[in-house]
Order: sequence, then structure tokens, then C-alpha cells
Amino acid sequence: MSSPQELLDTVDRLLADLSGALGEGNWERLGTLNADIKPSVGPMMTAMESGALSVADVQLRLEELQQLVGAIEESAQRARKETQDALNAVNRNRDVARAYQNISSVCLK
Repeated sequence: MSSPQELLDTVDRLLADLSGALGEGNWERLGTLNADIKPSVGPMMTAMESGALSVADVQLRLEELQQLVGAIEESAQRARKETQDALNAVNRNRDVARAYQNISSVCLK
């Protein structure tokens, strides 16, 4: 079983890793780290409930995690919109190219 400090250190490393991956825009890494949240936070919560960790220490980390998750969600929404806008532009260009091809076919006949 991990010591209370090791539990805090695990969550602190996770927070740092999440922040770093967000800063890099590394969505694959963020997905991997997302799967680590519950297994990292759960034991910390259990330790707090048993009195091994202070509420203040846990609350500080949970607040930071909540802020990070919010920032990740905002960034993901921006990235999704940018991707959708790029896809729409590609579709418009394809439609224009098709229209030119149709005009060229009619003019060459």
C-alpha cells in the first residue's frame, strides 16, 4: 500500500503530465492520461476519508484537476472546430473543382 505522500505525489505527477500534454496539444497522451485519473484519485480519496490525508491537501489537487479538465475540454472544442472548419473548406474546394470539371467537360464537347 502506498503512503499518503506517495498518493499525493502520484496525483501531482498526473497533474503535471496532463498540463504538459495539454501544452503540447498531445491528444493521444491526454487520452492515455485520462484513463489514469480515476485509479490515481480514488486511493487519494480513500486515504482522505480514513484521515490519512488532510482535506485541504486533497481539495487543492481536486481543484487543480478540475481546472485542467476544463482547459482540456475547451482546447478539445477549439481543435474540433478548427478541424471541422478545415474539413468544410476542403469540401467547398472539392465542390468548386467538380463544378469547374463539369464546365470544362461541357465546353470541350
